[in-house]
Amino acid sequence: MIEVRQKVFRISTKSTSYLFRILPTGHLENLHYGRLLAWQDFQGLYMKQNAGVGSSVLYEEGGYTLDLLPLEYSFNGKGDFREMPLEIKMPDGSYVCDFQYESHEILEGTLPMEEMPTAKGEEAETLVVHLSDRLFLLKMMLIYTVFPDCDVITRRAVIENRSDQPVEILKFMSMQLDLLMDHPEVLTLSGGWIREAKKERHRLPVGSFLQESRTGGSSNRHNPGLLLMEKNATEDFGKVYGFNLLYSGNHRSVVEKTSHGLVRVHQGVSPHNFCWMLESGETFRTPEAVMTVSMEGMNGVSHHFHDFINRHIISREFQYKERPVLMNNWEATFFDFNERKILSLAREAKKLGVELFVLDDGWFGERNSDKAGLGDYWENRKKLPSGIKGLAEKINAMGLRFGLWFEPEMVNEDSDLYRNHPEYALRVPGRTPSKGRNQLVLDLNRKEVQDYIIKEVSHLLESCDISYVKWDMNRHMSDVYSGAVNHQGMAFHGYILGLYRVMKTLTERFPKVLFESCSSGGNRFDLGMLSYMPQVWASDNTDPISRLTIQEGLSYFYPLSTMEAHVSESPHQQTLRKTPLETRFHVASFGVLGYELELTHLNLKEKEEVKKQIAWYKKYRSLMQFGRFYRFDRVRENRVNFQVVSEDRKQTVQGFFQKMQEPSPPFDVMPFKGLTNENTYVVRTREASMDIEAFGSLLKHVMPIKLSPGGLILRNARKFYRLPHNVEEYTVKGDLLSEGLRLHQQFMGTGYQKDTRMLGDFGSQLMVGEMKEER
Repeated sequence: MIEVRQKVFRISTKSTSYLFRILPTGHLENLHYGRLLAWQDFQGLYMKQNAGVGSSVLYEEGGYTLDLLPLEYSFNGKGDFREMPLEIKMPDGSYVCDFQYESHEILEGTLPMEEMPTAKGEEAETLVVHLSDRLFLLKMMLIYTVFPDCDVITRRAVIENRSDQPVEILKFMSMQLDLLMDHPEVLTLSGGWIREAKKERHRLPVGSFLQESRTGGSSNRHNPGLLLMEKNATEDFGKVYGFNLLYSGNHRSVVEKTSHGLVRVHQGVSPHNFCWMLESGETFRTPEAVMTVSMEGMNGVSHHFHDFINRHIISREFQYKERPVLMNNWEATFFDFNERKILSLAREAKKLGVELFVLDDGWFGERNSDKAGLGDYWENRKKLPSGIKGLAEKINAMGLRFGLWFEPEMVNEDSDLYRNHPEYALRVPGRTPSKGRNQLVLDLNRKEVQDYIIKEVSHLLESCDISYVKWDMNRHMSDVYSGAVNHQGMAFHGYILGLYRVMKTLTERFPKVLFESCSSGGNRFDLGMLSYMPQVWASDNTDPISRLTIQEGLSYFYPLSTMEAHVSESPHQQTLRKTPLETRFHVASFGVLGYELELTHLNLKEKEEVKKQIAWYKKYRSLMQFGRFYRFDRVRENRVNFQVVSEDRKQTVQGFFQKMQEPSPPFDVMPFKGLTNENTYVVRTREASMDIEAFGSLLKHVMPIKLSPGGLILRNARKFYRLPHNVEEYTVKGDLLSEGLRLHQQFMGTGYQKDTRMLGDFGSQLMVGEMKEER
């Protein structure tokens, strides 16, 4: 809800309020962003400047010192010396600008952009505040869209050049938020390939904290998501602000704290190698930024983000639509496959309950390694004599859906496309281009390149029954030079605008195809991609212990329905770590489940276990993908807990994950969140079993006969028998569950029975709770 009275603007959601006012100078002062406030006299929130500060600059005689005000948007050169959201070279050659309030309008619904994605929702409301520069004919709009059901407000800004001279935009942030905070802390996600989304928590000193991507994408180094919180905020307590950006390119977030306790947050397109020439009559729009705040800790902010993404970012075709269990051939075959091998894998996958088979890299051109073929779309008939169409028909005939991997934004020099059109690649004339994964980046600033991708991908999707596309992008961008732009400072952002045109065209043309974004794993996990592709391959790292960190980090900003997570072979190809099959499944179940392994390497009991896993996941799929997700503050460093709760609070699943086994470990207590105290729940462990080889030489102490742990008899026995363990069941009220179940003892170095929790290194368990219907 948006209200304006006596020059005060109030934007309200179901539990928060955002307030700002028009100052006598025409600037906008932020008054409040936090808990819901009733309409009243808000003078108590006005910033008082009755003592002054030495060395300050007055905006006008007898007026304000802008440097000491919490402003909605600040402008360069008029006495505010904090980080500026806008740097623009004006028609007179100066960098001084001064925009003041002119008018405002309130609109029903959202205000979409043609060139970039925006959040969707008919129940939204939009405020547009019009500003103008005092000297030149430059107009600015600050756009606020409120989504009351999710406690989310989005922000963006627009500049229109109505003067008769061009201007140069050097930096233009989507939003600015000025707050008063003591001892603030910042949480961000950082990392790299196969170690994405590691949360970093920083105490903010006086000065600036900068998080920025310069790779050409939103990047695995620094995700656009950011939390700003009061000191000692926890998962469930304390005031926390959340920020994110609907953008897939270079981005920047800055948090600055002054010596007077003012904290400024900026978010938007990175100014790295950015310069946008805005000609007379042209308009430049920033991407949409997302803000939320919660008094209920980091889980509270995450719940707002999750609801917002599922309701207002994901396309309507896939909103709350259960995602299929898939099998991907990559880790099983790499480039070394043929049609017979793929069909054999698909048949095995079907027997186990898989619903979708995905053919990964290597099906096109001369693609037998990563050195050739990218850019070409003709099928490799040596591998696939029936072509993609014939293979899809055969897999469909098994009762499986068919999916296909693409990497449309890249090109190998050893390809027909590059030989015919070398100008299609990003490269600096006269320089030898640097490569990543033996490939160059196509120049999506060029409309002919965009049209080529649209044409080739469309042809395959029209000619074959393909229900899923994995869209990959396997390198950072270098040698960024485009002959299609007026200034090379426009190339990075222009590339993303071209990418969005391609994706918008394809997803509108094929609305029922499930597109999954991938960029060497989680290198482009962002709201811009999710606007077109409802799920993202979170990481090329399929080790479940690594995935605990990755999926937990992503969960601060993104719901489980967006995270593709696979069960793979052990030892894992990325870490050489050996993990139990049940842990691989338990971690992957907190997301969109898939399998990526050579099924013929599984023994009979392991196949039986996988079949049970898939059946269990299908039963609880809606809960695992769309349930309310909770993280837990660490009780012990070697333990991680995830929990999901259904919307009606009748079902819950909690995962208990142990990274390393302690000798003679302490007792474990498992509290539950989000349930109804007065109702009764039946809570039981998901049936689990363990490989008998986990006991090693201890087997000789529990077996009636002495057998060699590595001998032929036990090697064969493990194919047909697994040891049951960890059996618990309770019928209790929700209030007891919130206090915590005291679980069975873990293995303490002696003995075995089915009730003992045999977790060991990298062990886990799932506890399923379901409300008991009272008579």
